[in-house]
Amino acid sequence: MHQVYRITLDDALPLLAAGRAKAEELGVKQTLCVVDDGGNVLALHRLPGGRLTGVDISIAKAFTAAGHERATHLFNEAPDGPALPGNEAFGISHMLPGKFAVFVGGFPLLYNGQIVGGVGISGGNGKQDKAVGAAMLAEFEALTSAHV
Repeated sequence: MHQVYRITLDDALPLLAAGRAKAEELGVKQTLCVVDDGGNVLALHRLPGGRLTGVDISIAKAFTAAGHERATHLFNEAPDGPALPGNEAFGISHMLPGKFAVFVGGFPLLYNGQIVGGVGISGGNGKQDKAVGAAMLAEFEALTSAHV
């Protein structure tokens, strides 16, 4: 028998708040997304002034991180990023057009060794998206650490 954990909107909202606080600290107008383990959007927040394209991009990043159980930037990190030309997953982003992102800004949510969702951040440069993602992951860790 296998126990399955699920996140809810109540779990997602504090992550958005932590991400927003970090984005505002950095002065970046980003879009933040939290998905469940099936890649379904639980919560999305486009900060005031955030690009319209950030909505779909943040969803794709969160979907990819949850569905492929890894941070999206790892797909293209040299030398062994699987989506780099010549590597085993080159072209994988074409398998699910518009839904699969292989660049920085998507991070899986892990609880008790299971992927329970993902977060996607769009609107900053890679360093900024990682910083906002780290704030969201830290909030998730803080919220769940008492439950493991």
